[in-house]
Order: sequence, then structure tokens, then C-alpha cells
Amino acid sequence: MAGKFEVSQRANGDFQFNLKAGNGQVILSSQGYSGKDACLGGIESVRKNATSDANFERLDAKDGSKYFSLKAGNGQVIGSSQMYADAGGRDNGIRSVMENAPGAALDDTTA
Repeated sequence: MAGKFEVSQRANGDFQFNLKAGNGQVILSSQGYSGKDACLGGIESVRKNATSDANFERLDAKDGSKYFSLKAGNGQVIGSSQMYADAGGRDNGIRSVMENAPGAALDDTTA
């Protein structure tokens, strides 16, 4: 099963997306967007930028957990991962985003 982008609306009215792997696990989450068009633009930016490992920033949380952010060409963060116990898990998450994002279907739960 292929990955998918799931668009939803937060309680405050903002839109967000999650990129889910074929197994349904969330592998990348967006910021909140004030409008749906901006959210959909964020998805297109992920599709474009997820193909290059150089766009992924590997980070460490204060508690030692590992995570990553995906950045657009202008340096803006367009999505962040969950927390991982180790660097190997984080690297697997990055590979999953690289594999799933370009051809992921769109599931708009706000429609």
C-alpha cells in the first residue's frame, strides 16, 4: 500500500497535513496553515523537496530522542517527524518520507 497525505482541520480552524506510510504510520507532520490552499501548497512542497536527502535536517531533542525536519529551498520547515529512540530509526523515517511523499495520494478529511 502506498503512502498518503491526510489533510485535517484543527480545533482552532487551522489546516494541517500528515504524511502516512503504507502501514498507516505518520511519518511527517506539518505546521498549522490558516487556509486550505496554503496547506495543499505545503503538500506540493513536500513532494518536491522530499526527493533530496540534503533537505532533511537531523536533530536531537533535549531528552536525547532523535527527529528530523524537512526544509524547502528557502530554508523554511515544511514538516517534522515523530521522535525516534535512535539515529537508525530517524534515518529509516527519512527514507520512508523520500519513498512515500512524491507519489502519495491525497486524502482530504475536511471536504
